Amino acid sequence: MDFNVKKLASDAGVFFTRAVQFTEEKLGQAEKTELDPHLENLIVRADSTKNWTEKILRQTEVLLQPNPSARIEEFIYDKLDKKLPSRTTNAELLGQYMLEAADEFGPGTPYGSTLVTVGEYQKRLGGAEREFLQTSAVTFLTPLRNFLEGDWRTISKEKRLLENRRLDLDICKARLKKAKQAEAKAAAEHELRVAQVEFDRQAEVTRLLLEGISSTHLNHLRCLQDYAEAQATYYAQCHHYMQDLQRELTRCANAVGAPHSSAAVCPSPVSSAFLPGQSPPGGTVSFLSSQKSSTLAMEHTKLPVTGTRKAKVLYDYDAHDASELSLLADELIMVYTVPGMDPDWLIGERGNEKGKVPVTYLELLS
Repeated sequence: MDFNVKKLASDAGVFFTRAVQFTEEKLGQAEKTELDPHLENLIVRADSTKNWTEKILRQTEVLLQPNPSARIEEFIYDKLDKKLPSRTTNAELLGQYMLEAADEFGPGTPYGSTLVTVGEYQKRLGGAEREFLQTSAVTFLTPLRNFLEGDWRTISKEKRLLENRRLDLDICKARLKKAKQAEAKAAAEHELRVAQVEFDRQAEVTRLLLEGISSTHLNHLRCLQDYAEAQATYYAQCHHYMQDLQRELTRCANAVGAPHSSAAVCPSPVSSAFLPGQSPPGGTVSFLSSQKSSTLAMEHTKLPVTGTRKAKVLYDYDAHDASELSLLADELIMVYTVPGMDPDWLIGERGNEKGKVPVTYLELLS
């Protein structure tokens, strides 16, 4: 117990002395040992890496999970080292509601069957989102957290220790200047040599750790590439699902066979260039006009296309594979059919390019 009290008193004395030295340096009343310029640059670079890593990590978490309470729940489970229970995505929940509504309205009705179709694709979109979130957490968020909670804590500890060693060194320098008697000077010189050795050793340890920031940047670079790849895969899946959904809705509209009747409630396909929440190019009036043209085109294409005919493209269309032809709205192409071909498709030609095109994206011209 006596030893602990003495140690506590000694530590308190050292802390007080360092505090006095630090305050006098800030007030310009004491000299300060400057660090090596290379070491100073490494410290600045490391601090910048830590600050930007924190910002990028926090904003990525907000992007992936906008719900603050959900983020707090994930944080708590992570700290408790427990697996987070599987959470239904919003798209999956919407899809489930649509399927339940279809059961009540009747899946055999036009509205019910469309609810089933859209609901199934909403669940697929939700599944793609879930996979993206899991991949991003493993390949991007976790490595950033590991750096902040692991390597950076070690670096911070050694930086604080280096600052303490520097303060001790400057305290010894000040004592040597104040020493008058030979015996006091000898003791101060000995303390200064010991402090200088400890400072140099700690500076070297800190320098080696800080130089490892370059490896951290390389690791974060790979993580960033993995995140971008996962993001691209996710959006490509969503685009593919929405293209398929448009085809399904087009077949539904064709199956109804009466676009102006009250039973024809299946939506017409929308251009893949239109994003949720955005208006189509040219505004609502223009879009409704194009929808009329689409309806006329659907009526025209119920008749067999004999020979080669000219067609006007109503909407942009991105080809899904090499057998299809990409389209741009308002361009003119030549189209024709071949025996045994799906009636929802035609063969389109543009110069030397040729491929399948969906009839509902076209207005056949005389």
